[in-house]
Amino acid sequence: MMHFADSLTFSGRKAVAAWAALPFPALSGSSLPNILSAHQQDVPWKLLSSWREQKVSCCFAQSVVLRGICKEKSASCPGQPRWPLQSCESPEQLLQQYLHTQFPGAFSTAQVLQQPCATRPPFPQFFSPLLTSRGFLPDRAQGSSSAGVESIPVLAALQSSPLLHSLLSGLCRDLRAPNLRRCSSFFTAGVEQDDFQEALEELRTLSQCYETGFGADGSEDEADSD
Repeated sequence: MMHFADSLTFSGRKAVAAWAALPFPALSGSSLPNILSAHQQDVPWKLLSSWREQKVSCCFAQSVVLRGICKEKSASCPGQPRWPLQSCESPEQLLQQYLHTQFPGAFSTAQVLQQPCATRPPFPQFFSPLLTSRGFLPDRAQGSSSAGVESIPVLAALQSSPLLHSLLSGLCRDLRAPNLRRCSSFFTAGVEQDDFQEALEELRTLSQCYETGFGADGSEDEADSD
């Protein structure tokens, strides 16, 4: 995983953020071009961290994997208007083009796998009862399903983006906040005060590597340098 993250980082950056859509929102029987075209305004995956910021308008590099969307669903249905994405020859090219549209200028890799994510017991059944047994949203003609969800389509992404500036600088602020109980446990375990301060400085320097003139919320995070 460390080597994989290294392939997405450069210019002093060392961390990537994990995103996922679980399940990936798609109507049963829809083609992949139409599924992605329905999310042109906003990407359908969410940040896995509990950080308050959940949207990112740009990124430096990313790797995205979509699984559980059959390749036969990548072509448009007869009689439907063609979207620009429908000119792609393969699901990988289609997803790659979608990523370039959403994040122009970013280094992006895309992979599409037919095998869905299995969710049979003991996988927790926390899914909406509206999902089909394959994890898709049913169309109006199908109605809701009472059967358990046996598998789901999933999209997962690792992304190096300006969002990490906010996340890392926020972590640095939290560690600098006075908390004698937490700090005393660090030092009791053998952490030296100088090493602790050096690690904080390295964290602050790392967060600055993700600053950019666009897409980063610098107004609040600039206070971290005070």
